[in-house]
Amino acid sequence: MTTVTLPAVPSSELAAEATHLVRERTSDLVYHHSRRVYFFGALRGEALGLAFDPELLYVAALFHDIGLNPEFRGGGRRFEVDGADEARRFLRGHGTDEDAVRRVWTAVALHTTPGVPEFMEPEVALLTAGVEYDVLGIGYEQVPDAVRDRITALHPRPGFKRRILAAFAEGVAPRPGTTFGNVKADVLQHYVPGFERGDFVRTVLDSAWPE
Repeated sequence: MTTVTLPAVPSSELAAEATHLVRERTSDLVYHHSRRVYFFGALRGEALGLAFDPELLYVAALFHDIGLNPEFRGGGRRFEVDGADEARRFLRGHGTDEDAVRRVWTAVALHTTPGVPEFMEPEVALLTAGVEYDVLGIGYEQVPDAVRDRITALHPRPGFKRRILAAFAEGVAPRPGTTFGNVKADVLQHYVPGFERGDFVRTVLDSAWPE
């Protein structure tokens, strides 16, 4: 029987405390998704030979969807920014240097902005790669079946497609204006009756400028 080796989960006190915090504050759905995102992102980094910090990628992965939590839904900000701020607060509370804090904040804030993170620091690029793999299936065949099966055995995804879409809708529906220009508008269009997505062209044409 072939042994399947996965990227190591950081064993630091920081990583352990991040795991405990996110495990306590998020649903099983979000927790298992976040851990899979770390594994898939780290695998991508290894395949590309990128010099990334596993601890920073791990923290970013754990916090990337915490902004969907109920306590953030009334603030009127994008859930990605709420998650990024929570990650920053956590890291600063543990004395992490500001450059590392900035990288994690940026990774979380941009994880639903395709076409940009891939050109930034490895932790930023790999968080988005992990999210795109687990949610969208981008690059699905790049991970061997045995490795993928091992990850999903550790962190199952029963009914994941519909459950994560429902979680996105629930977390973003109270702040529909934050979906302007991003992919969560698609979610609300499918899941929230009567939702009207922002129209960039109409916003330009209807602005106060006379010409």
